[in-house]
Amino acid sequence: MKTIERYILFRTVNTFVLAIAAMTGVVWATQALRQLDLVTAKGQTLLQFVYITSLALPFLCVIVAPFALMIALVVVLNALARDSELIVISASGAGRSIILKPVMVFALMIAGLMAYFALFLSPSSLATLREELTRVRVDLVANIVKPGRFIQMDQGLTFHIRNRTGDGLLEGLLLNDERDPEIIFTYTAERGQIMEIADKTLLVMLDGTIQRRPTQGDDISIVSFESYGFDLSAMIPEASEPTYKASERPTFELLSIDPNDAYANKNRDRLLVEFHDRMSIPLYPIAFALVAFALLGGPKTTRQSQVLSITMVIALCVLIRTAGFGATLIVSSLPSLFWIQYAVPLTAILLTSWAIAMGTRPRWLKALGNTIDNAIEKISARLSASKNKGAAS
Repeated sequence: MKTIERYILFRTVNTFVLAIAAMTGVVWATQALRQLDLVTAKGQTLLQFVYITSLALPFLCVIVAPFALMIALVVVLNALARDSELIVISASGAGRSIILKPVMVFALMIAGLMAYFALFLSPSSLATLREELTRVRVDLVANIVKPGRFIQMDQGLTFHIRNRTGDGLLEGLLLNDERDPEIIFTYTAERGQIMEIADKTLLVMLDGTIQRRPTQGDDISIVSFESYGFDLSAMIPEASEPTYKASERPTFELLSIDPNDAYANKNRDRLLVEFHDRMSIPLYPIAFALVAFALLGGPKTTRQSQVLSITMVIALCVLIRTAGFGATLIVSSLPSLFWIQYAVPLTAILLTSWAIAMGTRPRWLKALGNTIDNAIEKISARLSASKNKGAAS
C-alpha cells in the first residue's frame, strides 16, 4: 500500500477502535444492569458478575460493529475533506481509487472479524452464558445463604447467618433441625463455610455448639466443638441440562437437527433464520463502507458543507440495517424467503458500487446539497452581521 493509503487505513482503524469500545461499553453497561441480581439477590461475587456479563460482549460487538465502522469512516473522510487533503490528492492526479482502496481493505477486515464473531465466538460465548446462569440458579450459596434472613432449607430445617464475606465465609451461623420427630438439634457457630468434599456438599462450622433437646421434655444437652461438618447434599436442587436457544448453538449445527432435541424440532424455522442471519452479517460492513465512500469520498472545497452528506450516510446506514432486521422478521414467518436476508445488504452494495463507478451523485442530491449550503451561508452571514452590529454599539 502507498503511504497515503496506509495513513488513511491507520486513522480509520484507530477511530474504529475508539468508537466500538465506547458503543459496546454503553450497551454492555445497560445489559449488565439487568443482571445486577447476580450480586444482590444471587450472592455472586463482583468478579463472577463481571465474568458472566462479559460473555455477552461478542454478541454485542456483532450488533454495534457496522455502526462503529460507519462512525470511523465519517470522521476520517470528513477530516480529510475539511483539511483539504482530498483536494490535494485529486490535484496530484491520483484517482478516487487511492481513497477507496484503504476504505475497502478496512471494510473487509471488519467483515472478516464480524464473520468470526457471528459464526463462532458469539454462539460459544452465549452458550457459556446460558450454562453459567443455569449454574447460578441451582447454586446453594446463591439461593439459600442470604444474610439476615431465616431460610427454610427443608421441611423442619431452618438456616440463618448474620453476614457473608466476599470470600464466602459465613459469620454468626444458626441451624435449627426439627426433622427428627423425637429430638430437636440447634447448631450455632461463630464461622462456617460451604465446601465440596468427596462429592458431598458440607457446611463446615467452626467454634460453635450443638444443643440437643427432646421434643417431649425439658432436658437440654449442649456440646461445644471446634469444627463440625453438616451434610447439605440432599438440599441442593438438581441442575437441569440447559436448553440452548438458536443464538446459542454452533452455526453449522443449526442445519443438522437432532431428532431427540425437543427445542430444535419445535423451532426449526427459527434455527434456519439464525443460520442465514449469521451468514449475511459480514455483508453489512462492506455496504456501510461503500455508502460512506460514495457520499464523502469525493474532493470538496471548504465552502461546501458536509452536513448533508454526513446526514445521508447515517440515514442510509440506519435504513439498510433496519431493513435487514425487517427481513429477519419476514423470514421468521416465511422461511422460504431466506434469500431476502442476503438481498438487503447485496442490493446496497450493488447500488453504491454503481454510483461510485459512475462518479456522480444524483441530481436531486446535488440540488438539495446546494440549497442547504446556501441556507447555511445566509444564516452565517446574518449571525456575523448581528455580532458586528453588537460590537459597534
